[in-house]
Amino acid sequence: MPAIGTTASRPAPLAAVLRAETRLFLREPGSLFWILAFPAVLMTILGLVPSFRKADEALGGRSVIDLYVPVAVLLAMIMAGLQAMPPVLTGYRERGILRRMSATPVRPSALLAAQIVLHGAASLGSAALVLAVGRVAFGVRLPGQVPGYVTALLLAVTCVLALGATICALSRTSKIATAVGSVAYLLMMFTAGVWVPVQTMPDLLRTIVEFTPFGAASQALDQAASGDWPGFAHLGVMVVWTAALGAASTRLFRWE
Repeated sequence: MPAIGTTASRPAPLAAVLRAETRLFLREPGSLFWILAFPAVLMTILGLVPSFRKADEALGGRSVIDLYVPVAVLLAMIMAGLQAMPPVLTGYRERGILRRMSATPVRPSALLAAQIVLHGAASLGSAALVLAVGRVAFGVRLPGQVPGYVTALLLAVTCVLALGATICALSRTSKIATAVGSVAYLLMMFTAGVWVPVQTMPDLLRTIVEFTPFGAASQALDQAASGDWPGFAHLGVMVVWTAALGAASTRLFRWE
């Protein structure tokens, strides 16, 4: 990890840690591709299927690609929070970097905050790219309820980062973090509707999925995209998950 300049009189600001972590993040083209580019690429591939661009009465007059825009937005968050962030933080702890930082003016919490900011910003950047590609390439309407969409988006980002922090807290090594993150990644991809859009699931399965963080997020984003304020039940599910995971990660996280 690059040395971060400090002074004896005061701790280095979070901005210095963030700059260092940003440089490291930009040196990982794999993470950049999967978080920033892959969701838009996947949506483009799906959009090239002619039948996916046709309005379907069974979907309320919308096309399949309309339903996949919020799914692609959530996919970026899942990549960032469950695949990219946990191995990095667990690797820092495993190599003793966090323990050594605790003896310097730079607190380990600054590194955790920098990672959360970085991966959250990357997720939001990917969401903007997905919306732009959907609009320009396939004529998907921009969200009709912008404040509601932004609210659901921010809650979803916070929730996935809290889940990633919990995985870091429970995993002693980066290998364990990768394995646990992969299992959670597959489950969250299903509940977000990557393979089958939540709106097309059977009623019982959809009800169950809507109590998961990304099932609720998918529905909330879809409602806001259609011009309605997201259901308070869906927003509430994300708030409860975020609070529970945030409390668990704070209580269980160890710096060494």
